[in-house]
Amino acid sequence: MPDVMSSSRLIGVGVGPGDPELVTVKGVNALRAADVVVVPVMDSGERGRAEATVLHYVPEEKVLRVVFALNERTDRARREAAWDAAGATVAGLLGAHGIVAFATIGDPNVYSTFTYLALTIGELVPGVVVETVPGITAMQDLAARSGAVLTEGTEPLTLVPVTAGAAVLKDALAGPGTVVAYKFGRQAAEVAEALRETGRIGDAVWGSALGLPEESIRPAAELDGEPLPYLSTLIAPARREGGRGGKL
Repeated sequence: MPDVMSSSRLIGVGVGPGDPELVTVKGVNALRAADVVVVPVMDSGERGRAEATVLHYVPEEKVLRVVFALNERTDRARREAAWDAAGATVAGLLGAHGIVAFATIGDPNVYSTFTYLALTIGELVPGVVVETVPGITAMQDLAARSGAVLTEGTEPLTLVPVTAGAAVLKDALAGPGTVVAYKFGRQAAEVAEALRETGRIGDAVWGSALGLPEESIRPAAELDGEPLPYLSTLIAPARREGGRGGKL
């Protein structure tokens, strides 16, 4: 008789930035094929964006909320305890079910909660098969909705989480190519200052709640220093000269 634990599968499914129409067909199939779909929530308990997206495709009774310390950056002990508890919960689900899906906004391999969960489960459930289904990212969605071109020709693309500090963003803006900033809402004033200092604010655009009723997409030049939603995304396109194909 095969070991149930070693034949179980944990699948990280990227469900995009919020618009349910941007979940891939493969992602929908993975969610529906899973025995249970785990969605991350903060300990405050409100429905997250991943859960709201998942509920367009699977019944509520199939969805299980698991608390993660998504907003904990200072108390490492509290964060680690939350990770351990979440890992134990998911490990238990894998013992009882063949396939467990974990829904994450964006892509499971880009700044995702799933990365840490997979590492924890790999230690708790030896032999578990871990897979990922890619999802559309916020930068792709913002580019499509705003008309910003992410890359041309030989241009590099730099992705910076502003939670790493505004100085990291400023260094990226001083370089070549397009710069994308994630999670910059709480540091909107510092981001605007960095854009102005590097001469990159003219073509830059920011967006939040993409594809949702409260969606906001604005020129970065309109940033007035007021805090924005935490999951705001910024695109500062490369400086482009020479017309069509100038960067080839």
